[in-house]
Amino acid sequence: MKHFEANFDGLVGPTHNYAGLSFGNVASQSNAALTSNPKDAAKQGLKKAKALADMGMVQGMLAPQERPDLHTLRRIGFSGTDAEVLQKAAQQAPALLQACCSASSMWTANAATVSPSADTRDGKLHFTPANLVDKLHRSIEPSTTGNILKAIFADSRHFHHHEHLPEHPSFGDEGAANHTRLCSDYSRAGVEVFVYGRAVTRPDMPAPKKYPARQTLEASQAVARLHQLEDDNTVFMQQTPDVIDQGVFHNDVIAVGNQNVLFYHEQAFLHTQEKLAEIQRKMDTDMHFIEVPTAKVGVQDAVKSYLFNTQIITLPNGEMAIIAPTDCEENAAVHAYLTELVTFNTPIKKVHYFDVKQSMQNGGGPACLRLRVAMNEAELAAVNPNVMMNDALFNRLNQWVDKHYRDRLTIADLADPQLLVESRTALDELTQIMKLGSVYRFQK
Repeated sequence: MKHFEANFDGLVGPTHNYAGLSFGNVASQSNAALTSNPKDAAKQGLKKAKALADMGMVQGMLAPQERPDLHTLRRIGFSGTDAEVLQKAAQQAPALLQACCSASSMWTANAATVSPSADTRDGKLHFTPANLVDKLHRSIEPSTTGNILKAIFADSRHFHHHEHLPEHPSFGDEGAANHTRLCSDYSRAGVEVFVYGRAVTRPDMPAPKKYPARQTLEASQAVARLHQLEDDNTVFMQQTPDVIDQGVFHNDVIAVGNQNVLFYHEQAFLHTQEKLAEIQRKMDTDMHFIEVPTAKVGVQDAVKSYLFNTQIITLPNGEMAIIAPTDCEENAAVHAYLTELVTFNTPIKKVHYFDVKQSMQNGGGPACLRLRVAMNEAELAAVNPNVMMNDALFNRLNQWVDKHYRDRLTIADLADPQLLVESRTALDELTQIMKLGSVYRFQK
């Protein structure tokens, strides 16, 4: 039976905007109040996903969330017609309206943590939606995320879905953005690396002082338990608090792994050598640990270019390639390093650059845009086929974007009742295209 790693990219939603909601995310905050282009953003994401499918990768798409989120606005006391709710929120609490209009679900690396059947005791593929409690605009995503995942991975013979963790800071969970799976081959049990920023029950441990540590050790341990992982295939590593305070809000901004490659900045982790030794001890193959020295690429260059928020993929010929944003190409130090990297004695032989600037300006690169799901061909056969990228879906989704998306959106536009109508009309049609059923509240 064939085994492979699929990527499921987030389709950028119709309300893609720059509200600067993510404290600790330098790009998000520095580009606050810019005018966005939802149509371009969606098409940039689709182009990247289609390019990977054309390279021979298994590529799917995940639907966006319903935004504006009228349900949340009503929960916090705004009443009346939909138009009145939007108007009152815009007048009385514009920051809350902006949170309820965020298109941040496009970054599906935060959608969930996924453990493949090769790693789990029950031999099923496990999904736990991230609770994302650190940010209001993301904390309203998990229920709908769970609905979408269940609509795509519906067969209980193969897939095991969990409820998101308790909605409390002790269990702050950011999903796959702080989780990397390493393995010799996708068919074999691997080592799941959980990276956390702080330990709630260990106040003596170091923690960042400026920006929040969004992932807790307790959350990572809870997900490992839910997914029926064993001690010999899990490693828990702490992110360096200082790099969090430099804008490294998730581990995938400072490290990325694939199969037997871990690509990371020298300042990424605490107790680095001890933890790398643990990974090597638990792996059934030799690891390639590729450490990028500060002398070659500083943390700020890494954050600004998203050198580590790249995808490392294994191509059908067995070679690995990096999928990088064009921002890496435009940064002299980062481009020089990547040019040198492909000459090293590692499996990474190519770098492909993609323009995802609409996402980058809001704080998410290529790795943010995808959820990784390692699976076998029987599990793939059980996946909803209408979400899998091919020529027909690519053309259909581009036509759908052209029909429903605006090419200009300002923060003031978020209160426009017509935007709500446009968004719901688009999402209702999308669920028919992707045959998801009624995954949104407005469809109930």
